[in-house]
Amino acid sequence: MKFIYAKYNMYHNSVDVTTFDGYLLRIDCNVAEERLRTTLCPQCALDALAIEEPLEHARLALDGNLQMWVDAEDSLELW
Repeated sequence: MKFIYAKYNMYHNSVDVTTFDGYLLRIDCNVAEERLRTTLCPQCALDALAIEEPLEHARLALDGNLQMWVDAEDSLELW
């Protein structure tokens, strides 16, 4: 099993994913989120996700599920 570590890089506004094999994957948050349809509150939650749970943010970005996560976050505002 390959272990993965991720952290938010505030200097590049990116999520840096490092494997213990020595590979580094940098996901630029601006590029990953540029085509998302979002409002202010889900955007704040998305920013918090990248900072607080960077591995989950990376997984959603790589799987192409960021919009689905934003839509679910947006629907929570109605409650």
